Amino acid sequence: MPATKRTASRVALTVINGETARFECTYGRGCEGICCQQGRPPVDAAQQARIDRLRKRWLPLLRPEARTLVEREGWLSKRVKAGDRMVRVSAKWCVFFNKGCVLHTLGAEDGDAMGYKPEACALFPLEKDDKGGWYVRQKGYKGEQWNELFCLAGKRETPLAVKSLACEMDLAEKLDAKEANAAHR
Repeated sequence: MPATKRTASRVALTVINGETARFECTYGRGCEGICCQQGRPPVDAAQQARIDRLRKRWLPLLRPEARTLVEREGWLSKRVKAGDRMVRVSAKWCVFFNKGCVLHTLGAEDGDAMGYKPEACALFPLEKDDKGGWYVRQKGYKGEQWNELFCLAGKRETPLAVKSLACEMDLAEKLDAKEANAAHR
């Protein structure tokens, strides 16, 4: 099955399973943020700096137990994924989760809902495979193991992901262009 391309003025994003993958975020409409449970996204130095600059704004928005943990030990854990430190979890939830993502809330207030979130969160459910190709995480596809997420089930009545993930795909295009520019320097 051919990959689906979505074009933009920057670069063309190819989604390997774009013709079949289905996804719709139903947070607040039956889902209470399951993807943020045990959510430990990796964050590189630039993302860490961006989140740190907002500390005075996001700290008061955290759940009380998350705020206590962050004030005592910081928002980054000692865990590392792909060379980057990972966000800390408190009471089984990402420390930034409080009836939704506080970083998403601040970004929306500032005109870019995805602008402050860790890239792994902002891209979800898009992910790169080991060959650098983008795909939509789906139950059973490429060994997907996160079975608790019904949004990854890919049911026929769910919209095609290439139509429902416009913001995520725009971000993936920007990241690819940034990576390509860095490689040409």
